[in-house]
Amino acid sequence: MASTFKILNDDDIVPTRTLLHEAIPLTGTIISGSTYSDNNIKNYSHGMFQSVFDYPYLSSSANHIFDITVGVSANSNLYSTVTSQQTKKNNVYNQMSQLLMGYDTDGSILELDEDGNITGGGTNVKIRDAIFLPFSRLLVKDEIKKGSFSLTLGVTVSDETPFTNTVVITDVSGSDSYFVNSPVGEYGLLQATGSAIAATSKKATCGLLFYQAGIAVLTSSIFQGLLTNACHMDAASNEMSGTLKSIEISGAADAVRNRIQNIQFNNTTELNSTIYFCRINHNEFNYSSNPTYLSGSKIVVKQNTTDDPVSFITSVGLYNDNNELMAVAKLSEPLKKTPSQEFTLRTRLDY
Repeated sequence: MASTFKILNDDDIVPTRTLLHEAIPLTGTIISGSTYSDNNIKNYSHGMFQSVFDYPYLSSSANHIFDITVGVSANSNLYSTVTSQQTKKNNVYNQMSQLLMGYDTDGSILELDEDGNITGGGTNVKIRDAIFLPFSRLLVKDEIKKGSFSLTLGVTVSDETPFTNTVVITDVSGSDSYFVNSPVGEYGLLQATGSAIAATSKKATCGLLFYQAGIAVLTSSIFQGLLTNACHMDAASNEMSGTLKSIEISGAADAVRNRIQNIQFNNTTELNSTIYFCRINHNEFNYSSNPTYLSGSKIVVKQNTTDDPVSFITSVGLYNDNNELMAVAKLSEPLKKTPSQEFTLRTRLDY
């Protein structure tokens, strides 16, 4: 049978989903700006956040890595004492809370919750003074892989030698314990471990990690209430509470950024594919429609008239119901086909 086209059955078409992961290491020398003399750190005239690049940001080769900002809730004990950019810090907090937590039934913005129970369950401890780290989509791809996030934070009292003592912040339970009640998708709890943690268990909840959004939220109390000693953030503001009260957002971002030793996580790329099983039976596709296949009335590839017909398969075309060519798959080398052979060609379309 001189077959050229064949209709695929439902059993011949299989959709699949594959998750690809890539390790993303961010070193402290890049984050602190010391590698490029702060030329990879960009501040803006609006003063709402600071951006970190992997190369001097004026270069065409620079890639945006993440932003850093701080926010203070109007319900925070610090709010009434904030003397620098009070409104902007509150706007940042409200914007991030609205994005990450959403609204309650009365239309009010829900505050960030330390244990993830945003409706009032659990400990009901709110994160009202927060540090936000939104990572670029270039790094996160579709999401941060659960259980892969790690941030090493310097917590030595002196801001000049911050990494003598460190704590490691991870989403250690993210792979099997996470929340799904956020408007932006799934999120897990961030926990700090290390000898400097004041909790007797040496492990303390210190923030939230939003996997699909690619945003890490740290409570400012990681530098005060969760540690055995409060950290001196910089000469001007001393402790973290002073940084939030009396320093502009860009200065607070500098203070936090210079205490980040490294960040690492695995990103996730979701690869959706459709596999088409093109089944070639023994009595199909034994002839070619190529004009060079025939010379007069004779098949060129046959030595004798009694020989079986033979063809060479070089490509597979996928057509829609209107007979329009939608995709072409090429074989690495021609595949010889005779009436005594059957094949199944597995064609995968990624998107």
